[in-house]
Amino acid sequence: MLSLQRISVLQFKNYSNRFFDFTERIVGICGKNGAGKTNLLDAIHYLCFTRSYFTRLDSNNVQRDSNGFRIEGDLVLNDKPEKAVCILRETGRKEFSVNDDAYDKFSRHIGRYPCVVIAPDDAQLITGDSRERRAFIDALLSQLNAEYLQHLITYQKILVQRNSLLKSFAETRNKDMALLDVLDQQLIPAGDFIFTKRKEFFISFLPLVKHLYNEIASNPEDINLFYESEMLQASLEELLNISRNKDMMAQRTTSGIHRDDIEIQLTEKDFKTIASQGQRKSLLFALKLAEMEVLKKEKGFPPLLLLDDVFEKLDEDRISNLLNKVCVENEGQVFITDTNEERLTRHLEDLQVKYQLITL
Repeated sequence: MLSLQRISVLQFKNYSNRFFDFTERIVGICGKNGAGKTNLLDAIHYLCFTRSYFTRLDSNNVQRDSNGFRIEGDLVLNDKPEKAVCILRETGRKEFSVNDDAYDKFSRHIGRYPCVVIAPDDAQLITGDSRERRAFIDALLSQLNAEYLQHLITYQKILVQRNSLLKSFAETRNKDMALLDVLDQQLIPAGDFIFTKRKEFFISFLPLVKHLYNEIASNPEDINLFYESEMLQASLEELLNISRNKDMMAQRTTSGIHRDDIEIQLTEKDFKTIASQGQRKSLLFALKLAEMEVLKKEKGFPPLLLLDDVFEKLDEDRISNLLNKVCVENEGQVFITDTNEERLTRHLEDLQVKYQLITL
C-alpha cells in the first residue's frame, strides 16, 4: 500500500510555512477559490513526479518575494516509512531525495509513488489536440515501465535534433544527408519500442475505458476508442524514408510516434464535436479510473488519487457514481478539493466511509 501521512511546504505558492497531517484514507479539502486547495494537491504531485502538474517552470511555484521552496512528505510504502524531499534552491537548482538518498536523474523516481490527478484543465484531454492524449498515455506508461520512459526521453531528444537539422537545411542551403541518416537510425529503435508498447497497452486499456464510461454514465452509450498511428500501416524506417522530401519542405519531422492519437467516437461520430459536457466529463473520469486500475494491477497497490474541483457542471448521479468508484471500490488514498463544504460533506456522509476534512 501507499499512503501520505504528512506534508510540509515552505515558500511554496501561497504557503509560507505550513504542514498537514493526513489521518484518514479519504481527505476532503475545502475552501474558497485562492485559499490554496489546488496548491496543496500540486505539492503532493511534486512528491510523486518531482514536478508540478500545472506548470512546467518550477520558478512559477515559488512564493512571491522568496527564493526557492521546499516540500517534504512522510509516506508509507508497503508498510515501510519513507521521507521524500523536493528542494528548489535560490540558484534555480532542483534537488530530490528519498530517505536522504538524492537522485542523479529525476526520471528514476517516476513510478515509485504512482499517482493519478483529475483537474478542471484535464478537459483538454478530450477536447484538445493529439498532444494532450499522447502526454496522458506517456505519463501512464512511464509510471509502469522505466525503460519506456528512457526510450521516450531518447526519442524526444533526437526528434529535436532532427527538426533542428531540417530547419538548418532551409536556412543554410546545405543538406547534410549523411547526418540525417545517422539521426534516423538513432530515432528508429526508440520509436519502434514506444510503438510496440503503446500497441500492446491499448489492446486492454481502451475496452476498459469504454466499460468504465458506461458505468459512470449509468446508461450504456455507443462509444468506441481506437489507437491511431501511422506505424500500424508502415514501419518507422519506411515512414521516414517516404516523408523525407516532405520533412525538408516542412522543416520538421512529419511522421512518427509523436503524431499518434486516440480516436474517440460516439454513435460513430467524432466524440468531442457532439458530446455534452456531462459526457465529456464522464469520458475524462473513465480514462483516469482506467489509469488507476492499470497502476494498481501493475504495482500491486492503488495509486494516490488527487481530485481537484471535479464536481462543477456534473449532475448528482454522476458525482455519486464517481465517488463510489474512487472512495468505496478503490482502496487507495484519495484527496478531494471542493469550494462547497456542505456538498462534499453530504456526499462523503452518504458513502458511509471514514474521512478527514481540512478547511483552508
